[in-house]
Amino acid sequence: MIIVALYAATVEANQYGKITASFWVPAAILGVLFLGLHLVVRFTAPYADPVLIPAVALINGLGVGFLRRIDIARAITKKLPEPGIFSGIGGRQLAWTLGALILAAILLVVVRDHKVVSRYAYTLGLVGIVLVMIPAVLPASLSEINGAKLWIKLGGFSIQPGEFAKLALVSFFAFYLVRKREVLSLASRRFLGIDFPRGRDLGPVVTVWLLSLLVLVFEKDLGTALLYFGLFVVTLYVATERASWLIIGLLMFFGGVYLAYVLGASVGGPFANFYDRASIWLDPFAPQFVNAEGYQLVQSLLGLGTGGLFGTGPGAGSPGLVPEVHSDFIFAGMGEEIGLFGLSALLVVYLLIVERGLRAAILVRDSFGKLVAGGMAFTLGLQVFVILGGITGLIPLTGQTTPFLSAGGSSLMANWLLVAMLLRISDAARSPAAGGPAGPAGPKQPPAQLHGAMTEVIKP
Repeated sequence: MIIVALYAATVEANQYGKITASFWVPAAILGVLFLGLHLVVRFTAPYADPVLIPAVALINGLGVGFLRRIDIARAITKKLPEPGIFSGIGGRQLAWTLGALILAAILLVVVRDHKVVSRYAYTLGLVGIVLVMIPAVLPASLSEINGAKLWIKLGGFSIQPGEFAKLALVSFFAFYLVRKREVLSLASRRFLGIDFPRGRDLGPVVTVWLLSLLVLVFEKDLGTALLYFGLFVVTLYVATERASWLIIGLLMFFGGVYLAYVLGASVGGPFANFYDRASIWLDPFAPQFVNAEGYQLVQSLLGLGTGGLFGTGPGAGSPGLVPEVHSDFIFAGMGEEIGLFGLSALLVVYLLIVERGLRAAILVRDSFGKLVAGGMAFTLGLQVFVILGGITGLIPLTGQTTPFLSAGGSSLMANWLLVAMLLRISDAARSPAAGGPAGPAGPKQPPAQLHGAMTEVIKP
């Protein structure tokens, strides 16, 4: 929070030419909120990974600081007084942070054992599919923003159900693959040193592939389709330890994307939107795109180029020239002001969060926990890749929000729930009573008795 306060002070110095007496207040409020969650973790998950909350808190705090920077610039342009702490986009994000942390604390208090979630796996799978499909069946006026049908809009309120769907689907995929991992691990033939699965075992992958293509076509978003399909394929790889599943998954996904592009060019219809996005991605500076559908991407690339290595400085850039800079393009707006080095440092923090999630997956003893933690950590990393790839022109643009950074309550609450689940699993992994590494309570203890087991192996 000291870093967040210094960021806020620099923004005010560049915007106002001075630092106000209240620059530190948002950082202090956030510090109190995160301290409250820390206390909940200390009582409910004392062995949880101590790196997760500080790393996520830094990104969340910088997100609030940048959104408040947009509010300040807007107030100066319109000659309005300094925005209040809880007003504007930054104020709403501060309030959403409070709600997200309350949800995370409730999850930690209610779910004392992550294995309990497996009892509701099929229910969660059904809920996840329903949440994914709701925006697709709604009319565009109630679900579409910037060409992607990912939202449910009611009056001035909007929610992105797909953010919560990914949590439900991770739990369902983990439970399903724990039950089917032996069958899916069987190999039929070996090619170039890689064991490939039997054709009859491709059913689940083909099903999820078709579901992802439906998302691509009807919700008009490549990133969401890639997120769901990539999540399943990687979880399948973790469960079976067969690289052939990754190869099959990549071939199927990119084959489906190419097919959608070709169909969009020839027959149009539901594939036309993806064809248009792909065309913009291939040449955003084309005359027909540069001041029309490609304007967002062009301004994003120009902003990143203007920032250079070190950036213009917090509060000294022009992020307002980038449409949707508070949500989809927040990386571009921040990248202009903190430069390549600052943006790289921010990505390293994301990488650290993903690494700690994967570490929890490695250390936890049960298969369900391994797949849930690994799937959630990968989901977070893939989402950041999809967003950054879109604003830099690596892949076509998507409607995804940047975890913990972009404005929006749906994304913030869903991702804090994801962090809470990682904290719960890491607590089980690191707890001495569960056979994990020695913690504050003392040396490593023997593993808990296998209740209900007919036999038990005891090593001297």
